[in-house]
Amino acid sequence: MALNPNCSIISVVGGKGGVGKSVFTANLATATCLELRTPVLLIDFDHNTCGDQNFITGFQKPKTISEVCSFTGTINSRNLSAVLNIHPQIPLHYIAAIKNPGEVFTVNSSIAIKQIQTLSNFYKYIFIDLGNQLEELQFSALEQSTVILTVTTPEVLTVNQTLRLHNELAAATIPQPMIQTVVNKFSNAGLAVPSIEKSLRKKVIGVIPFDELTAQGALKRGVPFVLGAKQANVSSAYHSLVRSLSGGLLQKLKTLQKPSLDLKKGSQAGDEKNNNITSAPKVDARTHLKMTIHRRLIRDLNLKNDDITKAKEDPELDRKLQNDVKVAIGKILDSETKGLSTTDRKQIIKEVQDEALGLGPLEDLLSLDSVSEIMVNGYNKIFIEKSGKIQLSKIHFTSNVQLRNVIERIVSPLGRRIDEKTPYVDARLEDGSRVNAIIEPLSIDGPALTIRKFRKDSFGVEQYVHYNSATKQMMDFLKLCVGHGKNIIISGGTGSGKTTLLNCMSTFIPVDERIITVEDAAELQLKQEHVVRLETRPANMEGTGAITIRDLVKNSLRMRPDRIVVGECRDGAALDMLSAMNTGHDGSMTTVHSNNPREAIARLETLCMMAGMDLPAKAIREQIAGAVDLIVQISRLSDGSRKVMNITEVQGIQGDAVTLQDVFSFKETGYDKNRKIVGKFLSKGLIPKFVQDLKERGVSIPKDLFSNEIDESEANKNQQNRPNAMRRPRVKKAGGN
Repeated sequence: MALNPNCSIISVVGGKGGVGKSVFTANLATATCLELRTPVLLIDFDHNTCGDQNFITGFQKPKTISEVCSFTGTINSRNLSAVLNIHPQIPLHYIAAIKNPGEVFTVNSSIAIKQIQTLSNFYKYIFIDLGNQLEELQFSALEQSTVILTVTTPEVLTVNQTLRLHNELAAATIPQPMIQTVVNKFSNAGLAVPSIEKSLRKKVIGVIPFDELTAQGALKRGVPFVLGAKQANVSSAYHSLVRSLSGGLLQKLKTLQKPSLDLKKGSQAGDEKNNNITSAPKVDARTHLKMTIHRRLIRDLNLKNDDITKAKEDPELDRKLQNDVKVAIGKILDSETKGLSTTDRKQIIKEVQDEALGLGPLEDLLSLDSVSEIMVNGYNKIFIEKSGKIQLSKIHFTSNVQLRNVIERIVSPLGRRIDEKTPYVDARLEDGSRVNAIIEPLSIDGPALTIRKFRKDSFGVEQYVHYNSATKQMMDFLKLCVGHGKNIIISGGTGSGKTTLLNCMSTFIPVDERIITVEDAAELQLKQEHVVRLETRPANMEGTGAITIRDLVKNSLRMRPDRIVVGECRDGAALDMLSAMNTGHDGSMTTVHSNNPREAIARLETLCMMAGMDLPAKAIREQIAGAVDLIVQISRLSDGSRKVMNITEVQGIQGDAVTLQDVFSFKETGYDKNRKIVGKFLSKGLIPKFVQDLKERGVSIPKDLFSNEIDESEANKNQQNRPNAMRRPRVKKAGGN
């Protein structure tokens, strides 16, 4: 239910206690009854109240907002007296916060607002006393308000607190015209009104004179002085304020709730004023507005990427910068456009703030767990992979300039750069998500940004078994191999899940070993305590200073590692990795791109040749056969599912060929009615040579580890119940270099 458009909500809030806010609200509501001769509803939402409004208005044991929220019937004109309190002399209706000072004020915000929306059908004016502490209930009421009256007194400290309140309201995306100021308890001994207006940078809408004698007499009688002392000057000031509010201001402010600017239609408005605002044809009105605000924001706050980067490292500075930017955007928006709905206003403020300080429209996409990959093809096309399917997102950047700023914001904290000299870069986000960016002139249609999101929840053994990507026997076997220091290569195509599997297998490494990880962009999230993470570095602007995977692998050998884990071997570093595996660093792991275990051997051989050592092919194969114990092949199949296709033992070398033996493999048997691949995991019945060595060393090997007696019904159940997150439609064969 929405608020009745004929009803005006006047919310009253104080910058600090002691400004007379409660007395002011009660008398303003009473003056509105008398001046406009219409029923008025007064509601007490003051969190720190002790039932003050009950004494001010003269209601004894009144009905409370909690009782209104618990009312089970339908509120209508006939049962209003059963729901709220009615003044015996004037049509002032009242809902209290609490009955007596001993109660605690608690109420459900959403239910309270729904009841207020219902009551708006019976009143033209509703006054809400919000107190001076803004929490969820108060902010919910502010969202429904037509005008917000902030009450101050002519004292320096109170004016400063009122200025703080104005900034807090601006940070809550409240339009500035809605925030009006009233000076209460005014006397010649205090600050002059012009001084108060200068400090608050806002006109004062009303001035209520200080009259302690009249106020104290009214409190003793339990009658608002506007009603009990109608001839007093202070009462006249209230009636004057009522006329100011009802004389056009409330109607003018109501237009803030009604959108008059169509943010969806194309527009070239303002192009004559600034010929540089459109880098592409047919810029829509919303984008034009955001670009204008962003330009003014950079100019007014002198925002720089360095300042934003520093703020990210200091939570307090970041919080202050976020608040300052939100306030500034709100003020610029108020000056640039009129008639925006509250919803549109909040959304635009959020979008501009995200672009100014964060990753723009990518912020929302990164927060969605259902989105696994984000692909930006120029500023106006953002594709996402959601539930295994690629689709075009409705959101976009405002321009290629904004997209470039976001890319630089990602790469700068990592010490990397992207410009015309180095127009592409690999990077990562704070959560480990993999990032690749490429810009003009290599990317013809504007910057291209690809983000492969890092899973927030770790993918463990249970998930592999549940999704039918492997069997428990297979994972138990891998745990045995990792735990007892077998060198393992994880092989697979692009997007097949190599890094995820490597992360999972790294949890099998004993906690008392020293582990060194080497990656291009740090993605591995090892849970052990004794871990050293190394990351490559690109060349500087002079083209020097680059640190490669191979450099880091060589250096890691001098760091007394028990195990070395390389994110991916893609060059001559493979030779150094094999050397490490052959020289006492048992249990090391890495990944390579290939489509099956036999191709993985050929791939390693090719990578070793890239080291430039001119080694004969047979020597390289002997190195591979001596270093690698196991190859784990993972693939993404045509139905989008990922499976561990082979676990293969490297047995040695015969002649010129490296001999391989499958320990486990997946065999496809067809498709089900949903065109999903059906098959079974099989043990080949051949026990690896090193298993016998482990037995002789006293290692306990489960008897059913290599058994094919698998509960097929459970496997089929996992196949049918597999979430879409594990499936990705794909026509081509998985993998590839």
